[in-house]
Amino acid sequence: MTDFNKLSEAELQAVIDNAEKALKERQSSKRKEVIAQIKELAVSIGVTVDIQDGDKKSERKTGKVAARYCSPNDASLTWSGRGLAPKWMQELLASGRNKAEFEIK
Repeated sequence: MTDFNKLSEAELQAVIDNAEKALKERQSSKRKEVIAQIKELAVSIGVTVDIQDGDKKSERKTGKVAARYCSPNDASLTWSGRGLAPKWMQELLASGRNKAEFEIK
């Protein structure tokens, strides 16, 4: 066994990186084996199975949202109404104005 106290920081980081890589490979291999066993069992009883691959991350498909509010001072400043209000809207609301006044119709 390696004495980790004698390794430099770079060597320790390399050991950690290699261990993480080996762990991921082993987990992936084990997952494939289990999926194969499940499919074999399903075929033996005449059932089909569709197993989603958990390694792939789902992509969020978000499109641009149309602007809902427009600054009265500068028409190029718009806001969709989602998320944190922009500074110009915050300032108008702080001065007592209603955001319904700035809706784009």
